[in-house]
Amino acid sequence: MAFGQSVSIARRWILTGLAVLLMVVVISPVAQAESFDRQNLRMRDFSGQDLRGNDYTRADMAEVNLTGANLQGVRLFDTNLTKANLEGADLRGATLDGARFLAANLTNAILAGSYAFNTDFRKAIIDGADFTDVFLDPKTNDLLCAVAQGTNPVTGRDTRDTLYCP
Repeated sequence: MAFGQSVSIARRWILTGLAVLLMVVVISPVAQAESFDRQNLRMRDFSGQDLRGNDYTRADMAEVNLTGANLQGVRLFDTNLTKANLEGADLRGATLDGARFLAANLTNAILAGSYAFNTDFRKAIIDGADFTDVFLDPKTNDLLCAVAQGTNPVTGRDTRDTLYCP
């Protein structure tokens, strides 16, 4: 075999290997959702992370940093999020029933389409938060309307409008 032929064969193998590697990277599925049911995650930093679909049912996430995190479709049923920072977090379609957002920062968060019945938002900061189509009990809605202000920079929706405040 001539030197030129062996170089050509080596190039083909290298290009084939790179093509296979590229296909694995491009086609590989998104990471599977994880369960953190009843775990102690206090004061952890999850800022900017893609946490879509994860289950945090009954987890203790007090003072956790979720700034800018993608939390679409997460399960936060009965989760403690006291003093958590969810500024700019995307919670679309999340299950928030029974969660406690006591004094949490939800500035510019997107909660559109989330289930939030019996959720505690006392002393939460909701400036610019988007509550479009969020199912809330009337008392909670009134509590949020008392402090609602601002416009969400991503959706362009006014917080008071998304809560149907008078």
